[in-house]
Amino acid sequence: MTDTAPDIDRDAVPKVLRGVRLHDDKVRRKIVLLAPERVIDLDPIGLAIMQQIDGQKSLRQIIDRLASLYDAPAEQIGDDVKGFIKGLVDRRILELKV
Repeated sequence: MTDTAPDIDRDAVPKVLRGVRLHDDKVRRKIVLLAPERVIDLDPIGLAIMQQIDGQKSLRQIIDRLASLYDAPAEQIGDDVKGFIKGLVDRRILELKV
């Protein structure tokens, strides 16, 4: 199987940028990601990933934790997590500390 996920170092630590936070949106009846002048709807997978990002855990630790929580292979979850994080880095929601 070919690795199609973005090339992100699994030892990098994702960190939420200043001004970005999870918010319980009572109108939408869901948790959303608030960023300056933006509201980002999160699906259940995105929310599960965001709830693991604390600025301390490496990408590897996040993947392993989610694999454990959802009883799924880390290799399978890894591609989804890396793709999600890469998208948020590109949108300047997250940064990666190496």
